[in-house]
Amino acid sequence: MSSARITGTGSYLPERILTNEELSTIVDTSDEWIRERSGIAQRHIAADGETTLDLAEHASRRALEAAGRTAADIDLIVIATTTPDQIFPSTACLLQHRLGNVGAAAFDVQAVCSGFVYALSVADNFIKAGSSRCALVIGAETFSRILNWEDRSTCVLFGDGAGAVVMEASDKPGVMSTHLHADGAHASALHVPAGVSQGYDAVQEGRAFVEMRGSEVFRMAVAKMGEVVEETLAANNLDREALDWLIPHQANIRIIKATAKKLRMGMDKVIVTVDRHGNTSAASIPLALDEAVRTGQLQRGQLFLIEAFGGGFTWGSALIRY
Repeated sequence: MSSARITGTGSYLPERILTNEELSTIVDTSDEWIRERSGIAQRHIAADGETTLDLAEHASRRALEAAGRTAADIDLIVIATTTPDQIFPSTACLLQHRLGNVGAAAFDVQAVCSGFVYALSVADNFIKAGSSRCALVIGAETFSRILNWEDRSTCVLFGDGAGAVVMEASDKPGVMSTHLHADGAHASALHVPAGVSQGYDAVQEGRAFVEMRGSEVFRMAVAKMGEVVEETLAANNLDREALDWLIPHQANIRIIKATAKKLRMGMDKVIVTVDRHGNTSAASIPLALDEAVRTGQLQRGQLFLIEAFGGGFTWGSALIRY
């Protein structure tokens, strides 16, 4: 059985930077209040007319270049997103055409902030089953489009961006295991209540925005992310000390620190971008991964773990030899 190995990474952030100071002129908040609760100092916001597809394309082209591949080499495209360009076709199909690929399987995955872990797991299993040889996996979001900019409990947390990886069948070690979970009983704790099958009245009634019960999400995120890390290590018969890096979903610095503490990992072994990116949902892990690669922090042969928690609730992890 082939291993699914990451051969290239790429990312893209919109040009516009929205600082905490600027946010304080829009909603009743302050730089100190936001930093204390989330660790976020700024986030990137997509320009008018700039879509999830645009962000995904930029990140994908950079990942393909890093892998030394062209769009013609790709036989599978999976995009994790909560903010697709259209109801249908999928953003993956739109990206396929934009890149000039013909014939590759292409579809979207929706698991909110856990989306990239889910999408990577799907591609990993395609490759291990022999159904794919070269996959393009993307997390891309224009999350700012589903924010209520009068709700300071949510609008200060999120940002826009995209990250991508090329995964190829290889005899060398790559994705060692993935672990996915969900519990729909907590759906209302973090959700957008409007939906297509409910009719468009819900949108007109102002329900098409993120709603969150922050304390409940925080408690569950810390608990479940800690559990899935332990599950991952146990499945691979590894001690915590075997990990070179932790690349967590970038939601909140307090959640990240709590997870690192459970792992007894120093923060010098944790990739952190939440201060500059905010929570970019499905894009956060591939954005952080690409930064770790391009800054030289993550080296070939090192072992790293990605983990995420999102609306649904969904959560998951992957152990990867880079």
